[in-house]
Amino acid sequence: MIWIELAILLAMILIGSRYGGIGLGLMCILGMFIYVAFFNMHPAAPPGDIMLIILAIVTTSAALDAAGGLDYLVGVAEKIIRKNPKNITIIAPLVSFTLCLFAGTSHVIYSLLPIIADVSAKNRIRPERPLSASVIACHAALTGSPMAACTAAFAAILAYPGAALDIMKIAIPASFVGSLAAALVMYKHGKELNDDPGFIEKMKNPKFAASMEHLTDNSTSYQKGNKNAKIAVGIFAGAIFMIVLSGSFPQLVPTTAAGNANFHVNEDGTLKMVTVIEVIALSAAALMMLFTKISPAKIVKSSLFTSMASALVSVFGVVWMAATFMEANQEMISKLLGELTTSYPWTFTIAIFIMGVLMFSQGATTKAMMPLGIALGLPIASLIPMFPAVNSFFLIPGYPTLLNAIEMDKTGTTKVGKFVINHSFLLPGIVATVVSIGTGFLLAKVFL
Repeated sequence: MIWIELAILLAMILIGSRYGGIGLGLMCILGMFIYVAFFNMHPAAPPGDIMLIILAIVTTSAALDAAGGLDYLVGVAEKIIRKNPKNITIIAPLVSFTLCLFAGTSHVIYSLLPIIADVSAKNRIRPERPLSASVIACHAALTGSPMAACTAAFAAILAYPGAALDIMKIAIPASFVGSLAAALVMYKHGKELNDDPGFIEKMKNPKFAASMEHLTDNSTSYQKGNKNAKIAVGIFAGAIFMIVLSGSFPQLVPTTAAGNANFHVNEDGTLKMVTVIEVIALSAAALMMLFTKISPAKIVKSSLFTSMASALVSVFGVVWMAATFMEANQEMISKLLGELTTSYPWTFTIAIFIMGVLMFSQGATTKAMMPLGIALGLPIASLIPMFPAVNSFFLIPGYPTLLNAIEMDKTGTTKVGKFVINHSFLLPGIVATVVSIGTGFLLAKVFL
């Protein structure tokens, strides 16, 4: 029976992945209907914690966007990239990593991708190199970012004092090293742009050739930023600092009266990390609204805010269905994986990687797999280094950041191959993931 149920789970995820976005969540809800109606499975608890984290963090990021803060940050990043055109394959991924680490979302890279494509092409550097490495780096940055939903969800799952700090001090440097390794691997990858047959053919078109010769102005409207944008960035930075401080020193977090435990508080009255993140993040959004005088309507109209509904439905459906399947078959799953993971804990990384490919969501993969790792008895010193494996959705080139990078590259060097899986992001993605996990295990021996 477990194999039929697993086949249904995989089928719903695969079909939903073809639709993308909200379609993935809706297909998994259909799978829940099949589980309950035809297999009499008991529904697991809905993933309310990660959904509220997404709501809080995305709302704060949307307020930052509405105040012009994201544009200001992108402008600073653009200035750095344009000042180092010859080393763009190294500089662009590191700038992308830093920007997404701070912002807590990979969506900010959409504004950088055309800049990366433009600067690299006009300096005759194969755009595939910095574009693919930058996309991989922006995803890697979220596994450890204090403002990323997947990091907050992982801290909530571990649920011990100082969990957030342990995740950050392992995942951030490990993911940075992985991103740097991916950039170095891509530094001379593929033919030089002037020797690429596809580019040579495109250059025969006079209009295309003219566009490659015309250098854009190095200045943008984003670089200076206005006063409100800088205020919003300052408030956002303060929120990050408070979240990191709260995760690092739990004794600083206010303690309420002891009583019945609920979604936000423990029996002894201590606040859960989920609560701390939600309150700080949404308070920061309120302060931005007050001090920059942005209207609530402008926050709601932000592209980040409008994309949140899709993310919530997707995570709700995928995690709810996966959790229901795992709870119903926990004994069998533990038996199948228990002996293997006991002898070789690193093999659980493969399971996380595979689920990440299917789920197309770092948060959903974290929520689905990390509790299973804890149930299997894997130590914290193993689970945290495995965290970067949730970034594996690059394997199937259907995620918006990958597709946008392909679209931005007018030279045609960033592409999907004939067999789909042989695409521009495969090599940097594999390198970044393997190096991040390996570095994480080394750091865990020192810090955990």
